[in-house]
Amino acid sequence: MRRMLVLGSLCFGLIGLAPAPESPASAALARLRDLAGNWEGTLEWTGARTGTGKMNASYYVTGMGSAVVENLTVDGVPSMTSVYHLDGADLRMTHYCGAENQPRLKAERVDAAQGLLDFSFVDITNLRSPDSPHVYGAELRIRDSDHFTLTFLFEGGGKQSRERIELTRLRPKSPAKS
Repeated sequence: MRRMLVLGSLCFGLIGLAPAPESPASAALARLRDLAGNWEGTLEWTGARTGTGKMNASYYVTGMGSAVVENLTVDGVPSMTSVYHLDGADLRMTHYCGAENQPRLKAERVDAAQGLLDFSFVDITNLRSPDSPHVYGAELRIRDSDHFTLTFLFEGGGKQSRERIELTRLRPKSPAKS
């Protein structure tokens, strides 16, 4: 009888060691981890603000895999940084904006399998006034391991714009054969 109790206790203990099913947010963070590396592409503003240009990006994983850092640069000058991380069952993003404020966003639409992530505004730090320019949303569309689109939804002074950034992964060049 004692053996059965010990065996039963051991089995119940092992059940607690079984991995928990992956949540949509943790699956999405795993997809974001796969972006680690260097990227190049273009940006296009539409809406109240217009313009085009080139943009580079780098992604790296930090915090023992718990966060992904995105650095966006224009002409070699860092312009924006975002950090993606889990908060319980939610995927969050803090965006350190070129507008000198820090919107915090939460993923409302998560489809990691399709590479679709839509973030909505939660709150913001360092906003000078309610109508100061700031990001109020973001959309990521990961098409494959080498191509994705990042779109920032931006508003200020009662006007809205979209900054669409198309990125392609930079692959290390093969050494030339002599």
